[in-house]
Amino acid sequence: MYTSVMSAYLMGLEAVPVQVEVDVSDGLPGFYMVGYVSTQVRETCSRVRTALRNERVTIPPKKITVNLSPGDLPKSGTGFDLPVAAGILETLGRLPAGALKNILVAGELGLDGKVHGIRGIFSMVWRAAQMGCRACVVPGENLREAQAVGFPVVGVENLEEFAEVVRRGEWKTETPHIQITESGEEEGPDFADVLGQEEAKRAALLAAAGFHNLLLVGPPGSGKSMIARRLSGILPPLSRPEALELTRIYSAAGMLSGEQPLIGRRPFRAPHHTISPQALAGGGRIPVPGEITLAHRGVLFLDEFPELDRRSLQLLRQPLEERKIWIARTGGRFCFPAAFLLVAAMNPCPCGQFPGGKCTCTPTEIARYQGKVSRPLLDRMDLCAVTENPTYRELRGENGAGGISSAAMREQVKNAWRIQRERYRSETFSFNGEIPSEKIRYYCETDAEAERLLEASFARMDLGGRGCHRILRVARTAADLEGSERIRENHMAEAVSYRMITKENWEVRI
Repeated sequence: MYTSVMSAYLMGLEAVPVQVEVDVSDGLPGFYMVGYVSTQVRETCSRVRTALRNERVTIPPKKITVNLSPGDLPKSGTGFDLPVAAGILETLGRLPAGALKNILVAGELGLDGKVHGIRGIFSMVWRAAQMGCRACVVPGENLREAQAVGFPVVGVENLEEFAEVVRRGEWKTETPHIQITESGEEEGPDFADVLGQEEAKRAALLAAAGFHNLLLVGPPGSGKSMIARRLSGILPPLSRPEALELTRIYSAAGMLSGEQPLIGRRPFRAPHHTISPQALAGGGRIPVPGEITLAHRGVLFLDEFPELDRRSLQLLRQPLEERKIWIARTGGRFCFPAAFLLVAAMNPCPCGQFPGGKCTCTPTEIARYQGKVSRPLLDRMDLCAVTENPTYRELRGENGAGGISSAAMREQVKNAWRIQRERYRSETFSFNGEIPSEKIRYYCETDAEAERLLEASFARMDLGGRGCHRILRVARTAADLEGSERIRENHMAEAVSYRMITKENWEVRI
C-alpha cells in the first residue's frame, strides 16, 4: 500500500517542499527512511512508532519504507514526524484515501502523540500558498504564526485531533487578518533624557534619516550606549511587507512569540562583545540566522567595538556593503538579508580617558587599541561622533541640557524617508546610505561651494573613492532633512565634520 503526503523543511530562510512517500508492504518487518536524511530525521522512526502505539494504533509486522523526495537534498529538522504518521495512517486505512491531497502537513510528535511546534512554519505556509495548496496542517503552538501569512491553516494538538480534522475534511477558508501591533512610538527611552551630546545626537539623527552606519567614540559613561539604545525609537514604523519579511526571519530562528505572531517593531540587537563569528553571521550545518540578520531593517549595536573577535569585525565588511551575507556550508550556499543600521561604540583608548591628563595609556597601547578596528572597516562607517562627559550643570538638567525629544526627531526622520521613497521609487534601493557608487553623481548634485569644499577635503583628509562617496551620501541626507534639492556648502561641511576617521585625524580627533 502506497501513499504520499506533502510537507516541507527549512533551508536557511527558504521552505523546500518535500513529498513524504510511505509504502507498507510484505517483507522483513522494519521501519526504513531514505532520501538523504540526517540523524535528526532518522529519529522520526522511533517517535512515530511510539506515538502511534500510544494512540492505540496497531502497526502490522510489515516493511515500512519512507522516502523523502527529492532525494538529492539533505533533510534536517523534526517537522516530518506528523506527515510520516499521516502517511502510515492512510496506508492502514485509518484516514480516507486522498484526503490530504494538496494539503501541506508539518509538525513534531511527542511519544504520547502530542504535536509540538517547530521553527520555520511561517516560511512553510508561505511556500504552500505559492504552490497553490488548499490548506496547511500545523502544530497548535504555531497556529498564530501560520495565520499571519493569510492562508487557510488548521492547528492540531495531537494525533487524535489531526485524524478527526482529516476525516471531516473541513479546511478553513477564512483566515484572520492579523494587524501589525506596534509598541507605542512614545514608549521606550527618550533622546530628551540624554544630557548634552548635541553633536552625537545630530549624528544619530543623520544615521536614522539616511540609514547610515554610526561610530560613537568617547570615555566610559559619556552616553554612547544611551544614544545607541534610543536610535531605533526614532525610526519610522514597519510597513506590512517589512513586518512579514522580519517575521519570516524570526520564524526561521525559532524566536516568534505566540501572543504576537507578526514582528511589529524594528529590531534592536545588542550582542555582547564576546559573541562568536558564527553567532554573529549565522551558523550550523544548515545555518540559522545570526545577529546580523536578526537586526535586518533595524539597529545592530556593537558596544566595546575593538574588543570583538577580529574575525567577527572582518565579517562585517561584506554585509555593510552588500546588505546581505552569504554563508557556505556542505549542505549548500545560503543568502541571508542584512540591511541593518550599524551603531558601534568604543573608548578612545584602553583606559577610556584619552586625550587628557587622566589617561594612563602609552602611545603604543593607544595605537594598538585603535588598530584593532581596521582601516577598511572604518571606511565603511559613514559617521563618526565624539561623546564627552557631561558637565555638572548638564548632569543636573540645567540650561535645557536634554534638548530635542525622540518624537521630534522621529518626525524629521519620517519626512526624510518620505523624500527618499519618492526619489528612489523606481530604484532597487530605498535610502541615501544605499546609493550605489555609479549613481552618486546623479542623485548627489552639489552646488559650486559644496563641490570646492569636497575637493579640498579629499586632498586634506586623503580620502579614497569609498570615503568620498560616503561623505556625499551623508550630505544628501543633511540636505533632505533641510528640504533642499541640491547639496549646499553647509550640508557638505556637516558631512565632512563627521568623517574624522582617516589615519591623520583618528588619534587627533578622539
